[in-house]
Amino acid sequence: MMVPVALLLLGALTAVVGPRLLARADWTDQEPVVALWVWQCVVAAVLLCCALSMTLSAAAAWQAVRGQVFATAPSGVVDAYALGTNGPWAAATAVALACAGLWSGAMLVREIARARSGRSRRRAELLARAPLLPGEEPADGRLVVLEGDRPEAWWLPGAAPQLVVTTAALRRLKGRRLDAVLAHEQGHAQARHDWLLHCSAALAGGFPQIPVFAAFRAEMHRLVELAADDMASRRHGRLTTALALVELNEDRGVFGPRPAPQAHVPQRVNRLLTAPDRLPARHRLRLTAAAALVPVIPVLVALVPSLRALG
Repeated sequence: MMVPVALLLLGALTAVVGPRLLARADWTDQEPVVALWVWQCVVAAVLLCCALSMTLSAAAAWQAVRGQVFATAPSGVVDAYALGTNGPWAAATAVALACAGLWSGAMLVREIARARSGRSRRRAELLARAPLLPGEEPADGRLVVLEGDRPEAWWLPGAAPQLVVTTAALRRLKGRRLDAVLAHEQGHAQARHDWLLHCSAALAGGFPQIPVFAAFRAEMHRLVELAADDMASRRHGRLTTALALVELNEDRGVFGPRPAPQAHVPQRVNRLLTAPDRLPARHRLRLTAAAALVPVIPVLVALVPSLRALG
C-alpha cells in the first residue's frame, strides 16, 4: 500500500520545488496572468495529492469506504492496490488529512465571512457619505464619487460591485490617467481577483507553518496588481498608467527613502516604464499547458496500480 505514501511525497516535493522554480523564473513579471495560472496549478496539485492520499488511506483502513471508492472497479484492480496489507498508519493518515481538509474549508468560510462583513461595513459607510437620491436605485457597476482630500480609487466587489473614486483623485488625475486608474480597478473586477486573494489567505491563515501557502498568498497579492496594471496599460499605454500610479500615490511617501506600507508601487511603476516585450504566444501557450499538467500527475500516480492491472 505505497500509493498514499507516494502521493504525500509527491505533494511535499511539489510544495518545495514549485515555489523555488517560480521564484527563479525570469518571466513572471512579464506574464503575470500566466504566473497566476501556474501558481494555482501548483497549489491545486498539492491539495490533490493530499485528497487522493486521504481517499486511498481511508479505503485501506475501512471496508465501507473501500466499497464506495472501488464500487465499479474489477476485482483485479482492487487487488492491485493491496489494500488488505495496510498498517495502523492508514486510518491515522486518513483522519489527519480529513481534518486538514475540513480545517481548510473552515478557513475559507471564515475568510469569505470576513470579506462579506467588511464589504457590508464599507457599503454602509459609502451610503452614509454618498446617499442615494430620492427614487435612485443602486445598480451594478455604479460609480460612486466621494468627497475626500486623498486621491483614492478602489473597486468594492460583491453582488452589486461599485467603483469608488474620491474628488481628490478626480482633481489630480486628468484625461487618460484617470481612465487608466479606473481600468486598473475594473481589471480586478473582471478577473475576480478577490476570489484568488480569499483562497490564498484562507490556506495561508489555516496553515501558517507551510511555506508554499504563505508564498502563494504573497504572490497572489503581487501578481494581481501587475495583471491589473497590464490591463490598464494595454488600453491607455504604459507611460500613462505609470504616471497615474505616481500621481495617485505621491502623497503617501511610497517613493521616499523610508519603507512604506505600499512600497511595491515604485516597483510597479518601474516595471511599466522598463518592462520588456511580452513572451511570444507559443511560449505562453507552452507554459500554460505545462502548468495544466501539474495537477494531472497526482491522478496518474493514483491510477498506476489500476492501469497495470488492466494492462
